[in-house]
Amino acid sequence: MDQTTVLVVDDEKEIADLVEIYLSNEGYRVLEASDAAQAEKLLAENKVHLIVLDIMMPGKDGMTLCRELRRDSDIPVLMLSARSQDIDKIMGLTTGADDYLAKPFNPLELIARVKALLRRYLYLNPSKQEAQDGTVITVGGLQIDRDRHTVTVYGRHVSLTPTEFEILYLLMKNKGIVLSAEDIFERVWRERYYESNNTVMVHIRKIREKIEENPSRPEFIKTVWGVGYKIDA
Repeated sequence: MDQTTVLVVDDEKEIADLVEIYLSNEGYRVLEASDAAQAEKLLAENKVHLIVLDIMMPGKDGMTLCRELRRDSDIPVLMLSARSQDIDKIMGLTTGADDYLAKPFNPLELIARVKALLRRYLYLNPSKQEAQDGTVITVGGLQIDRDRHTVTVYGRHVSLTPTEFEILYLLMKNKGIVLSAEDIFERVWRERYYESNNTVMVHIRKIREKIEENPSRPEFIKTVWGVGYKIDA
């Protein structure tokens, strides 16, 4: 799977650039469009996983674009609007948006909502992941079999604990995507993550000791500093 891509559609360039900075810092690939026509072109040319969409734009507005997208797409849409009345939120959600955020917004809240929508869309939707990915996933010399609960590295069987297996399977299922420690923890442990929690880091180290020839220079599980972990496709 390609790097997680977010399309930001807003005719206010300062806001679009601000959103791009914050999302890029989280490891996402960000595309920008200033109107619906440009957004449609980018959607046709790129695999987009989430859209941050302003309601008020010249020409075709955000609600109309969202309504049209919903005819044949289930990409998550986070709507932005300078209007915060309940009726505007209701209208935005009834056109097919998944969430709504009023301007001016707290960038940290924006990031939290983006992560929540992507987690639901990419990681917690069995119809998009389990059925699509199958039970056996191979990346280079590393292979994992979900049904048989086995892991091999260049034909050598590796014994992992159930938690280590779930972490490795999650990373391989989302190969090419950077997953934060928060994403991994909440998906595997199904509990709320706290910043001081180093559980994921410890488990990643143990997995590397078992699957990597040189754990200090890993071939499979790569660290993206300040963002998280990934297994390259």
